[in-house]
Amino acid sequence: MKKVLFLLFMTSPLLCSAQHIIKRDLTLMGCHFDITVVAENHARGDEYIDVATVEIKRIENLISSWDPASQTSEINRNAGIRPVEVDRELFALIQRAIGISQLTDGAFDISYAPMDKIWTFDGSMTEMPFKEAIANSVALVGYQNIVLDPANLTVFLKKEGMKIGFGAIGKGYAADQAKALLISRGVNAGIINASGDMSTWGKQPDGSDWKVAITNPFDKSKSFGLLPIKNGAVVTSGNYEKYVLIDGQRYSHIIDPRTGYPAKGILSVTVFAPKAELADALATSVFVLGIDIGLDRINQLPDIECIVIDDRGGIHKSDHIKIASR
Repeated sequence: MKKVLFLLFMTSPLLCSAQHIIKRDLTLMGCHFDITVVAENHARGDEYIDVATVEIKRIENLISSWDPASQTSEINRNAGIRPVEVDRELFALIQRAIGISQLTDGAFDISYAPMDKIWTFDGSMTEMPFKEAIANSVALVGYQNIVLDPANLTVFLKKEGMKIGFGAIGKGYAADQAKALLISRGVNAGIINASGDMSTWGKQPDGSDWKVAITNPFDKSKSFGLLPIKNGAVVTSGNYEKYVLIDGQRYSHIIDPRTGYPAKGILSVTVFAPKAELADALATSVFVLGIDIGLDRINQLPDIECIVIDDRGGIHKSDHIKIASR
C-alpha cells in the first residue's frame, strides 16, 4: 500500500496568465488519485484530465485480479492447467516484473497473491497465522514458476493455486501510462499522483520545477526538506497506517514473499526513478531487503535514488541524493 508521505509545492496559476494549473481528485483503482495538468484554460485542462482518467480505468480493467473478466484473473484461474494468451501490453508488464524479481533476489514478486489470505489488515486479525499456513502460501510463490512464451504471448503459472497480482506495481504503471498519453496529446507539464506513486513532467507555469517535501511520518506537520522533481517519478511506500497488532507486536502489511512474514525495521521508503512503475517496485523491494542491502542495491542502479526512514526515525539515503532545507 502506498501512502503520500510528501507534500506537493505548486506556485499559483495566476503567476502566468497564459498557463493554468488544473487539478482534480479522483478515486481510481481503489485508491486516491490526484491528476494535475498545466493548460491554457480550465476547460482544456478538464478535457486532459478526462483523457487520463479513461486511460487509468483501461489499465485497471487489464490488470485487476479482482475483476473476473480481466486477463489477469484468467491467468490465475488457469494456474497449473494451461497457458493463457494475453495482450502484448500485459505480457510486457509481467516480463518487466520478473526482471525486477531477478534484480532484487525475489524481494519483489508479483506471485505473492496467495499470502493475502494468510495476513489480513482490516482489523479482523487477532492472532498469528499458523506456521503451516504461512509455509503453504510461500510454496505457491515464486516468479521462477511464471512461464512466458513470447512467440504466442502466453502466460502460464506452473502450480495450481498460484496467483499473480499487481498491487505493488500497478498504480505506478498506470501513472506512467497516463503521463505518456497526455504528453502525446500535447500537455507540456503535469503530475499523476496515484496515492503516493507520482509521475511528473515539465515545469510549473512560472518555469520552476515541481517540488515535493518528504514528510516526517512521526509528525506530519513537519518535513525533512524539499526535493525538485524533473520529468521523473517519486514513490513513497509506508507501513505506519496499515498494520496489525498481535500480542503487542506490530506487523506491517508489506510481506517478504520469500518467507511469508512481514518486513521489519523500516517505516517508509521513498524512491526516485525515471518511471513510477520502477520506483513502485523498488520501494517495496527496499522494505523487504532491509536498509543496508536495499540501499546497496539502489546505489548500483543508474538514475535511481532512495530515502529510507527506519522505525526509530533515523534517515538513510542513497549515495547521490541531496535534500534542500525548507
